[in-house]
Amino acid sequence: MSQTSGKGTDYESSLKDSDTSIAAFELKHRGALGTAQHFLHGNPTMVPVIVLLISVVVFGVVSPNFFSAFNLSLIMQQVAIVGILAAAQSLVILTAGIDLSVAAVMMMISVIMGRLSVEVGMPVPISILIGLLCGAGTGALNGLLVTKVKLPPFITTLGTWNIFLALNYYFSNRETIRSQTLDAEAPLLKLFGERFNLGGAVLTWGVVLMVVIFGVLWFVLNRTAFGRHIYAIGDDKEAADLSGIRTDRTLVAVYVLAGVICAIAAWASIGRVGSISPQSFFEANLESITAVVIGGISLFGGRGSILGPLIGAIIVGVFNSGLRLAGVDVLWQLFATGWLIIVAVAIDQWIRRISA
Repeated sequence: MSQTSGKGTDYESSLKDSDTSIAAFELKHRGALGTAQHFLHGNPTMVPVIVLLISVVVFGVVSPNFFSAFNLSLIMQQVAIVGILAAAQSLVILTAGIDLSVAAVMMMISVIMGRLSVEVGMPVPISILIGLLCGAGTGALNGLLVTKVKLPPFITTLGTWNIFLALNYYFSNRETIRSQTLDAEAPLLKLFGERFNLGGAVLTWGVVLMVVIFGVLWFVLNRTAFGRHIYAIGDDKEAADLSGIRTDRTLVAVYVLAGVICAIAAWASIGRVGSISPQSFFEANLESITAVVIGGISLFGGRGSILGPLIGAIIVGVFNSGLRLAGVDVLWQLFATGWLIIVAVAIDQWIRRISA
């Protein structure tokens, strides 16, 4: 009995004849293309950065005026509103959703702010606050329809896009509030259209606002639990549920935050245009999605940096400006933007294969 027990505990003697070679694993040679794919998978923002650098170099060679301080600052002014809407759109797309109503919300709230300030005579700060609350309300409606009624985000926001667009026309009576009227009765609404000089460039406070919004969202998404929950939901909502994340509450919060950002864009758009028109930025829905896609955020959710859409919006502005300076017709500018979208999605699909 004791001998059997002794043999059982003599581990060194029982391992005497075992294999002592070190385990080795065969390393798969990726090649240049595979290495690039692996690098871009870990750094998705590098794709739009590379595209932006190539675009700037090409258009700088084609048109000598491209690098003028006036042209570069004009590009930033032109992309400010679409960039802010792209920030709102990015939050939703990161959760594997989409918001087709962002431009309609922006137009409707700009009309609400203007009508309350000019026609009702309400103090402008109160009008702006009501506009921000209306933005939160539109986001809450979208979020509750997605989480409680279980409607797909595409169908939900397609429906609310029509609702908010109709309300936009109803509140405005299809009439424009002129710049002179705003100057006399509500100049604060044009705050983000005011210009200032910076090293020879002429920028607006709307450009500063856009950069600040992206900076704040970068911090939220990368340094807070709320941001990590957004990525987790976009990557796998069921797994996020099982890990204890309150996914429905987080999704509603995302749509509310997106609505508030759209309301901020409404205020900035008044300064950009100089007046309040119910038909301003009518195509901003697709432009915001374009900026997000070109910026490297995956339409499947859970992947991408919030700084990507900022670069994506600038890329679109660079393309439009460069082609215009080169004398290219607007038709071909749209043609080039369409190919940009297709190539961006193709690159995203190619990069995603590394995790498959």
